[in-house]
Amino acid sequence: MIKRLDSHSHGHVTKACAAAMLALAAAAPALAWEPTKPVEFVIPAGTGGGADQMARLMQGIVIKYKLMKEPLIVVNKSGGAGAEGFLSVKEAKGDPHKIIISLSNLFTTPMATGVPFSWKDMTPVAMMALDQFVLWTNASEPYKNASEYIAAVKAAGPNKFKMAGTGSKQEDQIITVALEKATNTKFIYVPFKGGGEVAVQLVGGHVNSTVNNPIEAVAQWRAGKLRGLCVFDDERMPFKAKVTDTQSWNDIPTCKEAGVPTKYTMLRGIFMPAGVTPDQLAFYVDLLTKLRATPEWKDYMEKGAFNPTFLTGDAFTKWLEGAEATHRTLMTEAGFLAAR
Repeated sequence: MIKRLDSHSHGHVTKACAAAMLALAAAAPALAWEPTKPVEFVIPAGTGGGADQMARLMQGIVIKYKLMKEPLIVVNKSGGAGAEGFLSVKEAKGDPHKIIISLSNLFTTPMATGVPFSWKDMTPVAMMALDQFVLWTNASEPYKNASEYIAAVKAAGPNKFKMAGTGSKQEDQIITVALEKATNTKFIYVPFKGGGEVAVQLVGGHVNSTVNNPIEAVAQWRAGKLRGLCVFDDERMPFKAKVTDTQSWNDIPTCKEAGVPTKYTMLRGIFMPAGVTPDQLAFYVDLLTKLRATPEWKDYMEKGAFNPTFLTGDAFTKWLEGAEATHRTLMTEAGFLAAR
């Protein structure tokens, strides 16, 4: 039998419904702001490298899941070690139709070149992940691990072995210098425009080693052309699915384990110009949160062996302050700071 609601309990139900509706509205807010024209997505690096691959994947996910009404247009601005890209965002103050993906050249380029730019000239949106670095050699070389390779570099004497990397006075060269200091060796550092080219040079035997990100060397590793000797982090990468016939990312030891005490991870983060409104910032935080929940993103995190830490707001700002201080120390020790 259906019991008739008296007016008193009916009032309670209506209030409960209203409260539930409000809670739902709060959980899925009507966007206070969204883009009204195409959004320019700046990559302060060349094509084929880690930042470029990540940005283009993000663009594809946004299209597939219709996460934005307006298109996201990817633009590479790699001039001046990324300074061209960062300055274009600095100059776009208050423009919510421009975002940029960062890597550690966010810190290193201004320090190395003196270009008038700082991450504080932008609005931090989110850390999407931290990227790892791996010491790679050609698989046809006899070195089975990092200590064997470093022993060979030492035995050959200074400036006999070539280390390829992306750019000068940026992450790859900073790691190379840190590696030299930790192991008392000296490489000839050979800069190239992007991680894709760096991997090709190593496969071709034109250089002896690289410190490429996993995503930049995975195709050549899977094909049996390269060997990963160690990862520059405190812990092994957690991914245990086989990538090559015999190895997973987790099978690559840390450099510390391999007797090479050097550590370095790199930011993959999203920023907007300075002077945007809280509603405009909230749109992109929401967009990136949705993007991270897709199977494509999760698959990419595993395939590229990323550390998938996600930070926004004060936590991200605090991380940036610490990372800037770390880079200043590394750049100072390497003698890479621009003369003031």
